[in-house]
Amino acid sequence: MAAVMRNNTGSNVEAHLIYAITLPISCAIILINLLIILGITCNRQLHNSQNYFFLSLLVADLCTGVALPFIPWMGLNRPLSFSLCLLVHIFPNFLFLAFLFNLVLVHYERYRSIVSPLQRGQLWLHRRFALPLLAVWMLPLLFALLPAFGWNNKAIHDRNDCCPITNSTAHSNCVALSGERCCTYRSVFPNAFIYLEVYGLLAPAILSIAAMTCRVLWITREQLRDIQRLQRAVANRECRRRMEMRYACCVAAVSLAFLACWVPYIVYTHVGMEFLFRRGGKSNRTGHIVLSCVGIGGIAVVPLLLGLANREYTDPVKKLFRKLRHRCGNSTLEASSLSSEQEDFMKVHKPI
Repeated sequence: MAAVMRNNTGSNVEAHLIYAITLPISCAIILINLLIILGITCNRQLHNSQNYFFLSLLVADLCTGVALPFIPWMGLNRPLSFSLCLLVHIFPNFLFLAFLFNLVLVHYERYRSIVSPLQRGQLWLHRRFALPLLAVWMLPLLFALLPAFGWNNKAIHDRNDCCPITNSTAHSNCVALSGERCCTYRSVFPNAFIYLEVYGLLAPAILSIAAMTCRVLWITREQLRDIQRLQRAVANRECRRRMEMRYACCVAAVSLAFLACWVPYIVYTHVGMEFLFRRGGKSNRTGHIVLSCVGIGGIAVVPLLLGLANREYTDPVKKLFRKLRHRCGNSTLEASSLSSEQEDFMKVHKPI
């Protein structure tokens, strides 16, 4: 009985920690994504292939924000049936992979547009934009469904008679569960599947995004030097200084965004691999929860930074809020004027 009480107490503490970190981040991600999606859909001038790619990324980011409170639970033990265990592991994994694939697609499209600006309209991405949009959703779905198709460790789930109180693999300190067996990531994802996802999908995606970003910054630097050579002929030092400051601010913003968004996720991935494959002894579950929440939440902020930095996406929302504020202000003025007229009428017709 005491072991059951300790298990419930530990689970409650973990649940409070997960929701305390993820719920504010999740609400912010959902709200900002909805606003940017509203800004794109309300502006017909933005209805083109480039913005369709970004709109798909925003939808994937929105889904990631919804699934964010459930992702840290994937590394913890829970009493569930095997079918439900598959669902709670496969669905969040699919949403995150779809988000990452959409992010790579958006970066690749912008990279190609900058590298070959004169051939932008002739790129196959724009002529057949439905094909890459379908690919960035179907490929993650097919990969995430591999455990449901049989590539899983159901035998481990059948042997799990109880859930450990701590994340150790010791069979002592276990609480027997009636009707349900202990659901762990080992029951759903084989080691080969996890290695393939991390080092075959996630790592190449992150490296490709970093490489394309560095290449774009290098091209921007070369173009800036060409402009500076032309400006030296007219001796416009003030304009050159402004352009250098803009470039420095751009590099600083990209570096800061990488450190704030990508580094926590990279740390979480590598530390999480060591955590997940630890066979014996105690594991720091609190550290795993914090790293997973901060890492996934940080990478989910990347599309928001890209969207908020583009005035074409934010201006329609600003105009909408201005109209709403103007209408609210007019209704308030009408209500106040009506009340003042009623007071004046009552004063005039007040009985003597």
